[in-house]
Amino acid sequence: MSMNMAEGDTLISVDYEIFGKVQGVFFRKYTQAEGKKLGLVGWVQNTDQGTVQGQLQGPISEVRHMQEWLETRGSPKSHIDRANFRNEKVIIKLDYSDFQIVK
Repeated sequence: MSMNMAEGDTLISVDYEIFGKVQGVFFRKYTQAEGKKLGLVGWVQNTDQGTVQGQLQGPISEVRHMQEWLETRGSPKSHIDRANFRNEKVIIKLDYSDFQIVK
């Protein structure tokens, strides 16, 4: 897999919120596993509104891959209506050491 190193090494942070049938279908567990697989850090949690929200941090190419996963795949039994991404910014260093499920 070839990658433009300058862009590939840029670290970004982005907040996300996922709408649809995303609670009670192991969405957080799958999100955590996918994030770790991609080498990302951040967090994921259920909201009182029935959505799932969190933050992703890592190399831009991996974050883009995770955004696509959140928008189109999710956990096997989930049904994603839409994904909102906001507060995207370039960061100098990661704020987290791993990818956590927040209760």
